[in-house]
Amino acid sequence: MPAQSALLAAGAAALAVVAAVFLLPGPAPRLPWTPPGRFADMILANATIYTADPARPFGAAMAVRGGRVLHVGTYDSVKEFRGKHTFELNLSGNVVLPGFIDSHVHLIDGGLQLARVPLRGVRSKDVFISRVKEAVRDTHPGQWVRGGGWNNDFWGGDFPIAAWLDDISPDNPVWLTRMDGHMGVANSLAIKIAGIDKNTNDPVGGTIVRTTEKEPNGLLVDAAMKLVLDVIPDVSLTERRESLLRASRHALMRGVTTVVDVGSYFPGMSEKQPWQDFSDIYEWAQSMGKMMIRVCLFFPLPTWSRVSDLIHKKARLISEWIHVGGVKAFLDGSLGSSSALFYEPYKDDPGSFGLQLIDMDVLLNATLESDKSGLQVAIHAIGDKANDMLLDMLDEIVNLNGVRDRRFRVEHAQHLAPSAAKRFGEHNTIASVQPDHLLDDADSAGRKIGVERAERSSYLFRSLSAGGAHLAFGSDWPVSDINPLQAIKTAMFRKPPGWEVPWMSAECLPLDDSLKAHTISAAHACFLDPVLGSLAEGKYADFVVLPSTSWKEFADDIPGHVLATYVNGKKAYP
Repeated sequence: MPAQSALLAAGAAALAVVAAVFLLPGPAPRLPWTPPGRFADMILANATIYTADPARPFGAAMAVRGGRVLHVGTYDSVKEFRGKHTFELNLSGNVVLPGFIDSHVHLIDGGLQLARVPLRGVRSKDVFISRVKEAVRDTHPGQWVRGGGWNNDFWGGDFPIAAWLDDISPDNPVWLTRMDGHMGVANSLAIKIAGIDKNTNDPVGGTIVRTTEKEPNGLLVDAAMKLVLDVIPDVSLTERRESLLRASRHALMRGVTTVVDVGSYFPGMSEKQPWQDFSDIYEWAQSMGKMMIRVCLFFPLPTWSRVSDLIHKKARLISEWIHVGGVKAFLDGSLGSSSALFYEPYKDDPGSFGLQLIDMDVLLNATLESDKSGLQVAIHAIGDKANDMLLDMLDEIVNLNGVRDRRFRVEHAQHLAPSAAKRFGEHNTIASVQPDHLLDDADSAGRKIGVERAERSSYLFRSLSAGGAHLAFGSDWPVSDINPLQAIKTAMFRKPPGWEVPWMSAECLPLDDSLKAHTISAAHACFLDPVLGSLAEGKYADFVVLPSTSWKEFADDIPGHVLATYVNGKKAYP
């Protein structure tokens, strides 16, 4: 009885700490945890466990109880937790890693894209057209045909235009987004429905690409995409809910157990959509017991006061599945759409330096207020000038609001001026980067900005790490596919398809740094490191099992798939 009373008292104390911590706007400290019961629900035996915990980097066995890690160590150290109802899984040496965290996805859009025209990886104009033609055959007249993922660099650089689509879709409006989400192509019917003609002015922060006769050619860049997006019928609630479930299953198949969802929010998109997704999809899934992966949600920066109110009303940790992260904004566009903001002009477009998508005074003021309220701020920056502008702004934020653990996030940080990598370390800034974008850009960056500029500024993972930045790996799905094992391999070897040597070998990351960027460092980047990111006592038992049967085998040949994914100590895939 005394032991039982002590256990109850410890549990009550833990609940009090949880209530106190998660009602505050600041980051959560590591929580005390009292595991229920005496015996483990599951024991992993004869495993090669990489924990991402510096206190115990490796183990051979792990006990799980109540969805949490009870202990990691030798088999002798965990077998004391074995009871008659404990399930023991002998892994015969298979490598176990913490569940991967994807630090930057558009989750609902990714799920929707899985059911639309698949254009990722298409390498010719003919295949592009045939994919769209096939989709049009399955629609009725007047129905919108949507898709995405195309990359014009894969077929030599020519952008698709309305003329490619008009003959095959005379009765259906078509809208197809580029892989980076900063450009799309519409057919002539869609352009007509949107009311775009030669007299339509370019919106602030966007471009209507035109023919030599000044007529729109179907391509819209950044904020100009809104002209078409505004006339596309809304996706049904049922379809959006199905997309969450579809996206979650896709993530689990790749070993991803947590994502940072930056929402259905691109230049030109409504600020309302992420909030509708929160209430109509995420809260619905939570109430119906349909959440499969953990999500950390970011909302549009202009809605920061609403995010602050939500946190004070419901706390940051709404449930074990849903965490309120902070707010996000865009400063520039993308390299592939020639809208990333650079100091020097584009080599293939000498009159262009890219696009600045927001006034800096507006961005500064909104960030100051968000930061004062305790919110984490994440801002998209790809070009070298855009990144420097953000780092300058962060200096001002710190001077005005003071030093604190704010974990300011720069999303992408793809191209940096020579001194920028070190500046990330000055305020412990998060570099939220996507290694697999490197595979898409390596062949085209030299054409876009020149070989010398590309090789001194692009994807400086090792320089950022050496400069004190916290690296957090992600995919930007559906821009690139969710595939942490591929991203880790890319960061380590930097070899695009068909390349014999690395692109900038000095920037290759070691295995341990790459793994942590998809696990514990990614958890730190969204304030979830107290409960996620490593296989340590008290943390959620989210982990993946790989086909590699020894650490050497894994390190020598990163596998392309996972055998199984576990969430809360229960198999979630397959």
